[in-house]
Amino acid sequence: MKALLISRNSQLYAEIASQGAARVPPLNLGAVRASLREALDRPEPDNPQLVIVDATETEPSEAALLERLGRQYPEAHLMLLTDQHQPELLIRAMRAGVREVLQLPLVHRALHESMDRISTAAGVNALRDGKILAFIACKGGSGATFISTNFGYALATLAAKKVLLIDLHGQFGDAALYVSDLKPTMTLSDVCAQIARVDGPFLESCVVHVTPGFGVLAAADDAAHAKEAKPEHIDTILRVARQHYDYVLLDVGRQIDAVSLRALDVTDTIYPVLQLALPDIRDARRLLDIFRSLGYVLDHIRLIVNRYEKGGKLRLQDLHAALGCEVVHTFPNDYVAVTDSVNQGVPVLQLSRASAAARSLADMVELVTSRRVQESKGLFDRLFGRGESDD
Repeated sequence: MKALLISRNSQLYAEIASQGAARVPPLNLGAVRASLREALDRPEPDNPQLVIVDATETEPSEAALLERLGRQYPEAHLMLLTDQHQPELLIRAMRAGVREVLQLPLVHRALHESMDRISTAAGVNALRDGKILAFIACKGGSGATFISTNFGYALATLAAKKVLLIDLHGQFGDAALYVSDLKPTMTLSDVCAQIARVDGPFLESCVVHVTPGFGVLAAADDAAHAKEAKPEHIDTILRVARQHYDYVLLDVGRQIDAVSLRALDVTDTIYPVLQLALPDIRDARRLLDIFRSLGYVLDHIRLIVNRYEKGGKLRLQDLHAALGCEVVHTFPNDYVAVTDSVNQGVPVLQLSRASAAARSLADMVELVTSRRVQESKGLFDRLFGRGESDD
């Protein structure tokens, strides 16, 4: 999308240009004018799709120029940036067709939300509109990393989806080791250090490729480097990832900090992982209390019970009664298959496709992608190689 900026502020130009370059498709801030008067006197030969007006130094007497600007670029979308309340200017802006007004100093998240609305109205479509799914352990050892990594492999393999898993562990992140023996050449902290470069191809070049359709963005291997990740970096990475992948999976670990909260804020579904044991249930209750205090909708939180065995003293009904949250899926206590998979760094679907763990992963893929796979051959058929004559 081509844009024209009207502003004398070179720092604002650099800020918008940097944020625009991280979008997909990128925002091309090709021209700048110092004032509304100059913008009218020196019209752009190639009409821009977006005109951004910095009204910081606009005098009330110049408000009428906004309407002239709207007539000069009738096909363009207009965005107004202002650091103060100017009733006359806002009225003129509305008459000129301005639909997006942002407060200065610029809040990047608000800018991108505004740009998303403008892109949709302009018919500038992103490559994808991926879903973000977060897996978070209620208690250490719950198995969230095993489930998230193997589920990512299953989504890519069984449902032919393009999947990215991001390891958000601030310390001791090892998600890539669960499904690959390749050493990461780039980590999340490296990407954050080069955040201005982030686009689809750059992100793809930074991941460990488990399969052509499944990659893992590894956590920093040094705890000191993990501090380089900032909430605003996560905003940019997830925005780009959502537009280039069908599913973005987050292995959150147990930490609740500024980075993980920013990621959870934009997550479509959160999957707390726990086992049917009292310490896990107690920690799950605490975690759900945190989510409630943050205003998260409980309908978007789906419990996963790992190492589930029927006939135990604690039942799924007891868990639902204690936590008031739906158990969406259970993974069996398939100790041998899971242990072999973890020790070898090979997805359990690849290592032991007839195991109970593999079948459970196939069930979850169908659960998550049900609308997309109902028209095609069943996932069990793909997984276990059943021919049409067996149906």
